[in-house]
Amino acid sequence: MTLQQFLKKRPYLLWYVKEPEQASEEAAVEAVLNYGDMDDVRQLISILGIKKVASIFKRQLKQKRVNYDPKISHFFKLYFKKHA
Repeated sequence: MTLQQFLKKRPYLLWYVKEPEQASEEAAVEAVLNYGDMDDVRQLISILGIKKVASIFKRQLKQKRVNYDPKISHFFKLYFKKHA
């Protein structure tokens, strides 16, 4: 399964985008980690790889404006520290 197919089957992750299958990897990672369940997270990791997802997540946390809920960012900091 490609990232585009994954996003097309889950329009609830990017409800604010007209064509969710056209979203970038960065937007997909943010949407899945913020709004997806663990099955969505596992599927995203199987598509992109855990190192790439962790890298994108860490890069997003270094930006001035962070769109992650504090509980979500704390959880995934611990998750990627252990698994990536």
